[in-house]
Amino acid sequence: MSRSLRNNDNFFKMVYEVTRMVPYGRVTTYGAIARYLGATRSARMVGWALNSSTHLDEWVPAHRVVNRYGLLTGKIHFPGSNTMQQLLESEGIRVEDNAVVDFEKHFWDPNVELRGSKRRQKIE
Repeated sequence: MSRSLRNNDNFFKMVYEVTRMVPYGRVTTYGAIARYLGATRSARMVGWALNSSTHLDEWVPAHRVVNRYGLLTGKIHFPGSNTMQQLLESEGIRVEDNAVVDFEKHFWDPNVELRGSKRRQKIE
């Protein structure tokens, strides 16, 4: 396996680890996860990782990750057109027009919330 593929696998695993820490009833963003992992310009790669998480044995709450405006841009990767919204609403998060209502209230920033924990090394 090439080094870049191993790095991607490692990055994806770290994305899953952070996503699993997002509390019930809260959301974070692709960019916030990327920043926490030291890969500031890799928000899109976080999305790719979450899109490929469906095949994993251990569940990843990918529905809790939205874009920086609170939009449910990843909803196309869920089965059914409203699955992501339904999962968020089951956790008490209101969604209107494919956007989290009161996004700032529900936003969970790993860079703040996990400040005291061991931070990940910058991704090469």
